[in-house]
Amino acid sequence: MRVANVRARVFPFAVSLDERWTASSDRGGTPLVDEPEPWTPEHLVLAALCRCVMTSLRHHARRAGLEVVSSAKADGTVTLRDEDGRFAFVEIAVAVSASLTPTLEGDALRDLLAKAERDCFVGASLRVTPAYRWTVDGREIG
Repeated sequence: MRVANVRARVFPFAVSLDERWTASSDRGGTPLVDEPEPWTPEHLVLAALCRCVMTSLRHHARRAGLEVVSSAKADGTVTLRDEDGRFAFVEIAVAVSASLTPTLEGDALRDLLAKAERDCFVGASLRVTPAYRWTVDGREIG
């Protein structure tokens, strides 16, 4: 049996920073002005992770015929990694709160959340695996 060559989809992204460190996206939108105190690169990584897992959840919920409203919070710890002595995120916890319409229960709900985690490109790109905690329709999902 011959297996066909399947090309993976490619998702290119680009940003640029000018001499004042203002970031612009290749997709347009409002430039992100450099504010080194409130928005460090580490904060931006955590914000990207939250936005990514929420986008992934919305994608899979819509494919399942569900509407979703969600919010997320991430906390991370940067210190020296044991394996290479470099400063990096060594721990990241993400708490996601979501409301689904219609509601979903049991294995179907757990499968949806697992897909949201798995298909978050940012989380998959990190060396440390984020620990996700889900609250759906007011119930913590284990």
